[in-house]
Amino acid sequence: MAQQRALVVRGGWEGHQPVKATELFIPFLERSGYAVRVEESTEIYADAAEMAATDLVVQCVTMSQITSEQSAGLSAAVIAGTGFTGWHGGIVDSFRASSEYLHLVGGQFATHPGKEPCERHGDAEDNFLPHTVRITDLGREHPITAGIEDFDLVTEQYWVLHDDLIDVLAVTTHPTQAWHPWHRPVTSPAIWTRLWGAGRIVVTTPGHSPEVLEHAGVRTVIERGMVWATRTASAS
Repeated sequence: MAQQRALVVRGGWEGHQPVKATELFIPFLERSGYAVRVEESTEIYADAAEMAATDLVVQCVTMSQITSEQSAGLSAAVIAGTGFTGWHGGIVDSFRASSEYLHLVGGQFATHPGKEPCERHGDAEDNFLPHTVRITDLGREHPITAGIEDFDLVTEQYWVLHDDLIDVLAVTTHPTQAWHPWHRPVTSPAIWTRLWGAGRIVVTTPGHSPEVLEHAGVRTVIERGMVWATRTASAS
């Protein structure tokens, strides 16, 4: 059996520390038997031959831009069986102007609610809120999240807009506060999978910083998600 090939694509907004964040997971991929290639831009997505030979794409590119050729190349590779995964803004706040990319991933970052205005100091911690990531009934049976208990975090709590074609493995609920414009608690998907053609997609919304990525629950989900998303024999 040929060695599986993983492509790590990183870049975009530096606030999510794309290099440091992805370096946390490259040793796991190598220990798991992958040949790992790292790219600092999305140009490789337009290379059909390279993408066809890639079994897993791990993306950490917040915001930034993608060309139509690159987004089409990524989408075609996933449809043909290449796995696609990532965390936080590196996958659900990427390429805001690309409707094709949004259609591929199935969810888009909308906001991360902040602290009460009087408690804000103008830094990233203004948006660090205590919240719980709750495993769904489906998640308790899925190989990515089976055996993982609900866990608590103090970090950005993503509110995402999404469609019905995602399979939600975990959720988080945004409460209503006096300073919020919404009128009832809103439950948002926190971890999901998506089947797209012959490919598998895994999205994990926690992961603002390396410290969050080191959380046992978050790290386990991301690592299991990489393995699960990797091209299956039926897609070869």
